[in-house]
Amino acid sequence: MKATAIDVSDLESVLGHRFVHREVLERALTHSSYAREAESQGVAEESSARDNEQLEFLGDAVLSFVVSQELFRQFPHFEEGDLSKLRAHIVSARALNRPARELRIGEYLRLGKGEEKSGGRSKSALLVNALEALIAALFLDAGPEAAHRFITTVILRPALEELRQSGNNTLPVSDFKSALQEMAHSLGRSQPRYELVRERGPDHRKVFTVEVHVPGSTLGPSFVRRADGSTKKRAEQAAARRAWEYLQLLHAGNKTGKTESEVEPPNQYE
Repeated sequence: MKATAIDVSDLESVLGHRFVHREVLERALTHSSYAREAESQGVAEESSARDNEQLEFLGDAVLSFVVSQELFRQFPHFEEGDLSKLRAHIVSARALNRPARELRIGEYLRLGKGEEKSGGRSKSALLVNALEALIAALFLDAGPEAAHRFITTVILRPALEELRQSGNNTLPVSDFKSALQEMAHSLGRSQPRYELVRERGPDHRKVFTVEVHVPGSTLGPSFVRRADGSTKKRAEQAAARRAWEYLQLLHAGNKTGKTESEVEPPNQYE
């Protein structure tokens, strides 16, 4: 068995990069079943016959880093748990299956005969692994900026847009003051009012306490939420989040017939 070259010109066009080291791209598309067959027939020394598992390892790390960096930049108000949850969704095998199929990676894979017969070109696991290997190949051949551009364009932005359109709770709220104002308006409540009630600590370690007062409506009385923050803006966001979460629970309770007292006490200060 001789390791066969594959025509990857169309794939390079989609990736937006012509590879200087074509063997890196071919390796990214080489499944272990193909590499094992090549090895058994004495062509293991050919670099193009090596499998993509090491590249997959590197690509997974690059993908995670770029997604983490972009989420940190785009959603500065998210807490660590929210960022982790969102990243886990975006880099999951289920989410990566979409871009892998859109890139038609299956058409370019080099598979062993057994894997070919068992439908390997359409197996999600193989496609996702090859996608991660392609990210590594792009990183190695074109540099981190090319990999970053590919990940944000092909994976991150479409994933975030899909979450926004679906209303999936996996995408957290980035601005709770705006979210609270929108929800209060939709529920017939007037605009929330913020009040700085306490400021303590030395100048280099100030702690601000802010209350948000949410007016009542036919769906429920007025209420107050309080929160602390290292800046006034952060305290306002934290208080708005507590008020927004309460309105979410209250709105859900109205749908299920629960009264406000069954959802949560109306005024929560600490």
